[in-house]
Amino acid sequence: MHFLTEKVARILFALPFGVFSFFHFVRSMEMTHVVPSWLPGAIFWVYFTGLAMLAACICIATKMFVTEACLGLTLLLIIFVVTVHIPGLSHERTAQMAMAGLLKDVALAGGALALAGIYYRKEGFRLLA
Repeated sequence: MHFLTEKVARILFALPFGVFSFFHFVRSMEMTHVVPSWLPGAIFWVYFTGLAMLAACICIATKMFVTEACLGLTLLLIIFVVTVHIPGLSHERTAQMAMAGLLKDVALAGGALALAGIYYRKEGFRLLA
């Protein structure tokens, strides 16, 4: 049971972020329209967030800096909710997809916080050590 609840669960949680990261790099030009218009350098932010998700995926999958990766991932997901999904709710054409994205990112942020808490109790906060 430990294998399933620790290793498999951790990999299953990390995997979507690797896929999301892949799409950020492969479909970068198509994703620039999602970056808020008030934020300059849309392509930079698409690549930056893709790199952040890839780093989190690798850290979680390899059990290196899991607490830190999950806390950073939580922050990134909450930023997505506030800057992308909530504004998308105000447009009739995008409201349904915005709500789905909002709920997905809130759920993933909750999972990231839970995983951060588990690894914090096990290993502490490594960046301060």
